[in-house]
Amino acid sequence: MSAAIPRLIGVIHLRPLPGSPGWLGSSSMAEVCDLAAVDAAAFLDGGFDAVFIENFGDIPFTKTQVAPETVAAMARAADSVRAGVDGKLPVGFNVLRNDADAALGLCAACDGSFIRVNVHCGAMVTDQGLIEGDAYTTVRKRATLCPDVKIFADVLVKHAAPLGDIPLEHAARDTWQRGKADALIASGVGTGQATSLDDLRRIRQACPDAPLLVGSGATAASAAELLTVADSLIVASALKKEGVLAAAVDVDRVKAFREAAGN
Repeated sequence: MSAAIPRLIGVIHLRPLPGSPGWLGSSSMAEVCDLAAVDAAAFLDGGFDAVFIENFGDIPFTKTQVAPETVAAMARAADSVRAGVDGKLPVGFNVLRNDADAALGLCAACDGSFIRVNVHCGAMVTDQGLIEGDAYTTVRKRATLCPDVKIFADVLVKHAAPLGDIPLEHAARDTWQRGKADALIASGVGTGQATSLDDLRRIRQACPDAPLLVGSGATAASAAELLTVADSLIVASALKKEGVLAAAVDVDRVKAFREAAGN
C-alpha cells in the first residue's frame, strides 16, 4: 500500500449548508465551521490519520454539479477543519453526490490531499437518478489543477445499483485499470451498513496492486478483521456520540476504534 493512502480516515459530516433544505436560516456558517473543527479535533486526538469533509447535511443531493454556495461553504469549513487539527492531518473532500470537479477545486484551493468519487466509472441507478462516471474529465482536470491529489473511487457504490449485470470484479478492474483511480473503495448497501469481507476479497483478488479502502460500516468490533484484507478504513457512523448519525464525533469512540484497529 502506498504511504500516501492514510490507514484510518474519519469523516466530518458537515451540517446543512447554505442553499440546502436543512439550512433555512436555522444555522449559521460560524456554527457549521465550529462543529466541523470540533469533529476534526476529535479525530486528531483519537489517533486517526486523515479526515474527509462531506456536505452530508445537504440532502437531497444533486447528481450533477453542486451550487457555487456549496463549494464556497465547504471551502470555509475546510479552513476551520485545518485549524481544528492544527494542520496535522491530511484533508480530503467528497462532494455529494458525485461532483468530482468541485472536490478537485476544493483540493486545489484548500490544500486537499485526496477526493472520493462515488461513481468514477460505469453507470449507477441511485436515488438521484442515473449517475454516469466521468473518469475522462476527472483525471484530466486533476492533472491541471492538483496533480498530487489522490482519487479514491467507489466500486459499485452504496445507495445505488449498477445499470446492468456487472460483476464486482469487472467493475473493480475497470475503475483501477481504465479509470486510473489511485485507490478503490468497497462499501455496504448504505451509510453505516457493513462492508462485506467477501466483496473485499473479490476486489483484492481482481486488483491485487490497488490500495483498498472500506467505505462504510466499519466498527471497533470489525476493524481488525477488515484490515486483514483492506488497507484503510473510512469511518463516520460508528464514531458518533451514542451512535447517533447526526451527533458530533465522540473522541472516546475514536480512541477505542484506533486501539481496536491495531498498528
